[in-house]
Order: sequence, then C-alpha cells, then structure tokens
Amino acid sequence: MKSVCIGLFLGASSVPFHSRSFSDHLTRKSIGKQLQFHSHFLVFSSHSGSATISATEEVVEKPIFDGHKAALLVKDLRKSFDSGKTKSYEWRISQLKGIAKMLEEREKDIIAALDKDLSKPGFEAFLSEVSQTKSSCSEALKELSHWMKPEKVKTSITTYPSSAEIVSEPLGVVLVISTWNFPFLLSLDPVIGAISAGNAVVLKPSEIAPATSSLLANLLKDYLDNSAIRVIEGAVPETTALLEQKWDKILYTGSARVGRIVMAAAAKHLTPVILELGGKCPAVIDSNVNLLVAARRIIAGKWACNSGQACISVDYIITKKEFAPTLINALKEELEQFFGKDPLESKDMSRIVSPSQFARLVKLLDEDKVSDKIVLGGQKDEKQLKIAPTIILDAPDDSMVMQEEIFGPIMPIITVDNIEDSFSIIKSKPKPLAAYLFTNNEQLKKDYVENISSGGMLINDTILHVATPGLPFGGVEESGMGSYHGKFSFDGFSHKKSVLYRSFDADSSLRYPPYTPEKQRLLKALISGNIVRIILTLIGWSKE
Repeated sequence: MKSVCIGLFLGASSVPFHSRSFSDHLTRKSIGKQLQFHSHFLVFSSHSGSATISATEEVVEKPIFDGHKAALLVKDLRKSFDSGKTKSYEWRISQLKGIAKMLEEREKDIIAALDKDLSKPGFEAFLSEVSQTKSSCSEALKELSHWMKPEKVKTSITTYPSSAEIVSEPLGVVLVISTWNFPFLLSLDPVIGAISAGNAVVLKPSEIAPATSSLLANLLKDYLDNSAIRVIEGAVPETTALLEQKWDKILYTGSARVGRIVMAAAAKHLTPVILELGGKCPAVIDSNVNLLVAARRIIAGKWACNSGQACISVDYIITKKEFAPTLINALKEELEQFFGKDPLESKDMSRIVSPSQFARLVKLLDEDKVSDKIVLGGQKDEKQLKIAPTIILDAPDDSMVMQEEIFGPIMPIITVDNIEDSFSIIKSKPKPLAAYLFTNNEQLKKDYVENISSGGMLINDTILHVATPGLPFGGVEESGMGSYHGKFSFDGFSHKKSVLYRSFDADSSLRYPPYTPEKQRLLKALISGNIVRIILTLIGWSKE
C-alpha cells in the first residue's frame, strides 16, 4: 500500500509564512494548495500543534468528498435548521442527553482510541478528555433553560412606555475543525456549545488521530440526530471542500498560520470565526515558593499533560540565576518519582503523535546552539516515538527552541538577575494562550496580572484554569480570538438580538415634525435624562 502524507501541523514552522498568499485567490484550488503548501512530503511543524490538516492518498479507492458534496451537505443541514427543530429546548436537551449517554456507555472505547492514537495513559485520558467532556455536557444540561431565557434590559424615558430584552438566537449551520492532541475533548466541547445554542453542526475531526476520528464519526451517527449533526472525516481535500462553503460560524483549533487560512476563507462569506491557536506559554518561578508543590504542578502542566503536546502546557520557565540549580534538582527528583528512572518505559507518559513530530522535536534538541545546554534528559526512542523529559538551561533567544512553540516534552529554563526582568522577555514574544506565575509575593502577582497579556492566566498552578466553570477559554492576538467553554460556548454560537417592545399608547407628538421651539426644548430635556430639567421644561421654567 502506497501512502503519501501531506501534513499541516498547526503551529510555527521553519517554512516561512506569507499571509498575502492566503488572501489573494481563495478558490477551491488555491485553498487546497495553501493547506498543502508544498507538494511532496512536507510537515508544517506544530508549534501550536493544537490541530492538524493533512492528506493521506492511498491506492485503495474511497468515496470522494468534494465541493459538490460539501454544498449538498450544507444545504441539507440548512434545510433542517430552517425547519426550526434545532431551536427548541426539547431538541437541544435530547441531543445533550445523547452525548451524556454516549459518554457513559462508550467510555472504554474512547479511552482505547486515545491509547491507539497517542498512547495516552488511561487515567490521563479519562481526566483530560472523558471527564472534561462529561463536565461540559452536565453543565449545559443543567444551565440550558437559564441560558436560553431572554435577558431583560432597562429602558429610558425617551421610549416610555416600553420594555426591552436580549434574545439569544442560534446562528444557523456551523463548522468545527478539531485537533489531534486532545482529539475527543476538543471535538465535542465546542459541539456541545453549538448544540446548546440551537445550531446544526458539522464536525471535522483530525485525521492525525484516526482512531478517535473514526470513533467520533460512528458514535455521533449512533447517538445524535444526523439530520442536524454530521461528522466529515478526511484531510486536505475534505477540509478544502468544507472551507469553500458558507457557514454561519467556524470554530478552528490550531496554529496562527492555518488560522489565517481559515479566516481568509471565512472572510469570503463574511463568516465570523472563533480561533483557538497557541503560543509559547511562560511560567515565571519566584524563589519564595513551596518548591515541592511548584515542581509537581509544573510537571503536571508539561510532561504529565500529553507529554507537553498541549497548547496551554508550560513552554518555558523563567527564574533567577541563583535559584535555577535548586529548581532543576527539584524537577529532576519529582520527575523520577512520577515516571521512574527510565521515563521512556513509563506507562504514564504519552508518546509523540507522529514520526514527523518526533523528528521536529529531535531537530530542536540537536541544534548546535542547544545540544550542549541540555542539563536533564534528552534520551529518545524513535521506535516508540518517545522523548524523555528534557530540560535545557539558558538556550539562546534566537534558537529554534525559543522561537517556536515546542509542543513536546522539552523545557527551556531562562535565567534572569531579577524576577521582574521576566516581564520584558515575555512581552518580546507574541501574546501566549496562557501565562503562569509561581510566587508568594502579592505585589508581583498584581503586577503580573496587570502587565502580562495572555489568553488566560494562572497563579501558583498550571492548566487548571481551563477546567474552571465560569472562566472562558480563548486567546488574544496571535494566540486566538473569541472564546468558549460553558456559557461562553453558548454565547459564542449565538446571536444576541436586541428587542424593544412598545404599545400604541402614549404616542407623543414630540417626535414628529414640525419641531417647534417648545418641542425642541422638551426633547432635549428628555434626551438629557435629567429629571429636574424635564420637570422645569414641562412647567415652562426652563432657561433655554
């Protein structure tokens, strides 16, 4: 069987990106070329690594999903949406209950698929994917009736008598382009939000996690309403066909590079987008911390989090020069506690997703500027696609490991003379999806929150903010736009419609011509909202 793989791993790459090329001619042919970029075996090395678009062409023939079929799909879904059934509370609840039932009945199958795709440890898969999806679904089931209620708004005296409200209405037919690193959670979480808001949905899972992609296609077909919710599997040709169509919203998880492709395609139809991208997420470690707890939480947010293949994982650490050896020793001891003396044999660490991603990470380690600065780890097993937890001390700023989002089990530690110097280092890079700080210094906490811009922020821990109900998940500038999770997912897939209600009573002639001096004085008084001025004008005591 002959296979040609054209992968587009979402994130930074050594391949230069020219944004102009993605906006000049967004025809089907040009979008496909942009997604493939170069014809033969090419990998866009994941920097945000949160998602991929790739193509696998095989000799075995398979049904072609082209622009025509994509157009028919959208037409069918729009017909279903226009029937009004997805707008009802009953339909939304029934679909959410279907997802909840699926999660209960097929948990073992989900974990098995994640193991096949990423060798993701069973308990990690349960905590980070199954449990989080269950939580998202449970919250939607519990809060949906409240979310759907119109929000009452006060009216002014100029519209008296009247009432006003904000009505959340579904956008229509939406597209979710998902990812490989958390292929189950990051597929279903936005789908739950889209369903809660009353939309018809197409999910495009990542083919880089083929077992999970196939499972999602089968499960959603069995448990949900296929007249309004569909899964399209595939790679570049299928994604190209989907991006040609007019959607009412697109949510994409991946890199800034491919985010530009998606956004340019969406702009052709004036389609709004939510882009969940990436960035180099820093962790600033002060010297006055509980070192044991800090080390464990850093490991949890890096190596125990899909081997660092997460857009919110700690990308690099900044700490004071004199504290660095102490921190490295603490990390070394706790890493051994977590993963044993030979971490390559640990069953508690995920593998690297693919040979091309493995090769990209090895290239980061083998760079001349970096290879002699490895102070811990560096071992690798190409057959198992595993790299041991690795720490690099003071890698040059112009090295690849400090320029690209790492998206793997490699941790640079940058040292500074004063902890406040970390601010300028972080600000010199694009705004990250997450920023972390470990300190007991209250003023430093305040300064960090006020001066460091990032999608999300966590003090004295890592990654848990994304699992906190009530907090939105989203980026800023290069790390993304828009947000979702919980109520923010519902809002993200809804249009907030302003509605003002008036009766036929109390129809004042003031608003109609001719505008006499008396009318003008009273109108100005009413518009000012000053009660005293209004009363004085009514009784003829106004000075105007």
